[in-house]
Amino acid sequence: MGNTKNIFFRASRIILLLVYTAYSLFLSYDGAGVSYLSLLLCAVYICVLCIREFAPSKYHFLFPLAGMLVLVPLFVIGGRAFVPLTFFTALELLSCFTLSIRWYLTVIPIALVPCPMGLFEKLLLFLVTTLLYLQNNFVVEPYRSQMYEDTLKEQDLKRDIALKETETKAELQRNMLLAENRILEERASLSQTLHDKLGHNINGSIYQLEASKLLMESDPERSRNMIQAVIDQLRTGMDEIRAILRKERPEKKRLAMVQLTNLCEDCNDKGVEAELNTDGDISLITDKQWEIILDNAYEAVSNSMKYSKCKHINIKIVVMNKMVRCSISDDGVGCVSITDGMGISGMRQRMRSAGGILDFETGANAGFTVNMLIPMQEE
Repeated sequence: MGNTKNIFFRASRIILLLVYTAYSLFLSYDGAGVSYLSLLLCAVYICVLCIREFAPSKYHFLFPLAGMLVLVPLFVIGGRAFVPLTFFTALELLSCFTLSIRWYLTVIPIALVPCPMGLFEKLLLFLVTTLLYLQNNFVVEPYRSQMYEDTLKEQDLKRDIALKETETKAELQRNMLLAENRILEERASLSQTLHDKLGHNINGSIYQLEASKLLMESDPERSRNMIQAVIDQLRTGMDEIRAILRKERPEKKRLAMVQLTNLCEDCNDKGVEAELNTDGDISLITDKQWEIILDNAYEAVSNSMKYSKCKHINIKIVVMNKMVRCSISDDGVGCVSITDGMGISGMRQRMRSAGGILDFETGANAGFTVNMLIPMQEE
């Protein structure tokens, strides 16, 4: 659109140049006609002002000045018949600089210079020409410059968004790798612990069972004692397994806290303040409860980021005697009514599987809160 308007002005300028030149030649006409020298100088004048379009903008002012020099001999030959060309050349010179409208008022006195042209015709022609230059220099050109700046900003914004998406994907990949590494390290630690604690125990039990099988007929009493010792040893091994699993369990819960913390950091990176608060002994929360809390928290935070236009999100987990309460609240626009979509239906289904209660608090411009109440269970 800007290029179309610029071409329109250039075409209009050239047409006006030809009109002014032809009209000045017409005004200089006498009974003997127009001299060849006048025609030649007018041709040079037109060429000088047209060449301006092909020169760098910083040299544009030189061409109207050169046109002024060509007008000097024209005035000598044709007299005041070339006053209109003087007015046009003055506008051309002013358009080469970034000036206020007041500068364009300085060319008005040229219209008062007597010439063969009628006053009304002269004022009308000069007014139309001045308005054309004012429109281009104070409306079209600023608009084109603003469009160019907006295009550059849009391109920069697209690059920033693309870079941000790349960084977000890379960060997500790093977090996933970190979580996988922690899980693998936990499994390796558990495997090593089970091997160290139970390997010798089980091997010893196997040897004792082999020995008791050989003594079963020759020495039944001793065989029974050995079998009983193996049973006691295996029971001890089971107790050790339970102790090891209890010891390893907090690592899984720490991973859940890491995921919630990363969720809050992701919101902060997107311009929404998010915080995580806990109260009570969170080590009592079972793995199944953590899974429900994580899934519902991700769904609730995602909805807040998409629809609530909020500035703050708060995730709070409270461990009570027989219940775990988790609430996710925002300070967004809220809503008048709640429609169960795929997300909310999934949240309700997860809560039903744990025997929990899910409810919502909201209202117009009152924010949105998701409340989860899950009964404590032993794993």
